[in-house]
Formats: sequence, structure tokens, C-alpha cells
Amino acid sequence: MFGKMGDMLGKLQEMKQKADEIKTKLDGIVLKIEGAGGDIKIEITGNKKVKNVFVAPALQHGGKDELEEQLTVTINKAIETADKLNEEEMKKAAGGLLPGM
Repeated sequence: MFGKMGDMLGKLQEMKQKADEIKTKLDGIVLKIEGAGGDIKIEITGNKKVKNVFVAPALQHGGKDELEEQLTVTINKAIETADKLNEEEMKKAAGGLLPGM
């Protein structure tokens, strides 16, 4: 009984360590996402932390509503891309630890 429990605890610790390693790796990956035809650029880590936002001068002189809408669209696109990367990395790690993932 304790043998199986010990094996399970060992697997859980290994999974936590692997997840921590992936989190560190994703912090070092910076995705560069463009929106508004390249007039907005967002840099976001694989852990969904926005690092930089660049707005072309042409958009800075336009309407406030248009700029806010374009920023929202581009930030959401950046988060979706980071989500996909995060999910892929977690699946890779889990696949090695949990067969069938």
C-alpha cells in the first residue's frame, strides 16, 4: 500500500518540478504579436506577462476609441498566442510523466 502511495507522491513531486521548469522557460520566451496592420506591437512572455506595447505615431493621433479598440484586439491576440504556447509546453511535459496525455 505505502509503495504505491510513495510512487504516486514521487510522480506528483516530479510533475511539480517539471511545471516549475516550464514556468521558468516560458518566462524567458517573448512572443512578438502585431495588430492594426503592424501599427501596434505587443511583446508578451509565454506566461502571459506583457513586456512592451508599441504604438505607431500614426495611431497616436487618431481617435481615442479606435486606438483603444485596436489595443484590446492586439492584446487579446497576444494572450491567446501565449496561452497556446503555454498549453503546448505543459502537454509536452505531462506526456512524459503521464502516458496518454
